[in-house]
Amino acid sequence: MVNTTTTAGLIGVVLLARHGDRTAYYQDPTTYNSTQAYITPLGEQQEFELGGFLRDTYLNPDSSSYIQNISTDVVDIDQLAVRADAGGGNVILNSAYALLQGLYPSTSQSEMTLANGTMVLPPLGGFQYIPVQSLEYWQSPSLTSWMECEYFQSHLTRLYTSSSFTNMSAVAQPFLTALKPYLGSVSNNFTNMWNIYDHVNVQYTYNKTYYETLPPTFLEQARHYANWVQQSVFTDSASSSIGQIAIRTLLPEIIWALGNMTQPSNKVKMNIQEVDYKPFISLFNVTNATLYDPDISGIADYASAIAIELSQNSQGQHEVSLKFKNGTQDSEFRQLKMFGNTSITLDSFVAELFGTGITINSTNNWCFSCNQTTQRGCSVFNFSNDPFLNGVSGY
Repeated sequence: MVNTTTTAGLIGVVLLARHGDRTAYYQDPTTYNSTQAYITPLGEQQEFELGGFLRDTYLNPDSSSYIQNISTDVVDIDQLAVRADAGGGNVILNSAYALLQGLYPSTSQSEMTLANGTMVLPPLGGFQYIPVQSLEYWQSPSLTSWMECEYFQSHLTRLYTSSSFTNMSAVAQPFLTALKPYLGSVSNNFTNMWNIYDHVNVQYTYNKTYYETLPPTFLEQARHYANWVQQSVFTDSASSSIGQIAIRTLLPEIIWALGNMTQPSNKVKMNIQEVDYKPFISLFNVTNATLYDPDISGIADYASAIAIELSQNSQGQHEVSLKFKNGTQDSEFRQLKMFGNTSITLDSFVAELFGTGITINSTNNWCFSCNQTTQRGCSVFNFSNDPFLNGVSGY
């Protein structure tokens, strides 16, 4: 059901934020396990600016997207829930901290008075320390659900042997041959397209000689083919299929957070998930957003953000809408369509994404969905007597 009349201001928002610029890292194209990477000063600034943008959007009482009754200058930590992937180096976790510095910058208003009358201002001009839940790889598959997922690896094998992949590889081959002198030791095989693009992008950003000698359009072409491969890797023919795994384990958190915001006892008004680019691709696919805005497919830029905004219409129904800001390319959020509509009721949102077998809401469920029996805590679950273990779950 679509509704267009809403009351003033928002009830809350769930945000997916991509990390900022980082050092080079390698993703194994057969598993998508990766090496460590670290945030750069550029990445810190990108996230800080994203935080400032979110501040202007949601904490400014004059904004049409102002969140009702949220603390605007001095943070109320009960109103924020922030979670970040802590694995693979510090890039995602530190991106969350940089974003929060922009969202709630230092302020003299955080000064407090002790019992003896002494005035105390936090360090750095009133720096505001906001808790972030750091989620390690071994704690939960929620933010890195493709890793050690056997059915996902089978999905990659099927993709790499498909006719569409073979055909696109043939189209890309002349470019990859011309690019080889600029790749160093990086393989120019089309299955390695993510690492090819990452190498070119990092070198083009930080290596002056590389920047001056890389032929025009080579960076754009590398991004084009990397977008195609990543879109193929992190989507699938059905919303409940394993190619969508990057968002399927995040959806329970999103749905729970939105539902909680409708409760009178709830205090959290902003839920922030600091993540990699992969959930962006899968979320846009399972909500059909790319059907109406195909240019959003592929890899979201550094410091991009998805906003799932919660409001209430004049009939008292809760509604959600989907917005996207693609890094520094966009100066404002862009309204997207979910399932063909710019806004849908929260009940419809839940029915589309939770009631259709898309969500993976526990480690146990993830182990079964991935055919994993030993890694990431799966050894405590016994699937040996389950007749469906090797059946449809992972596909």
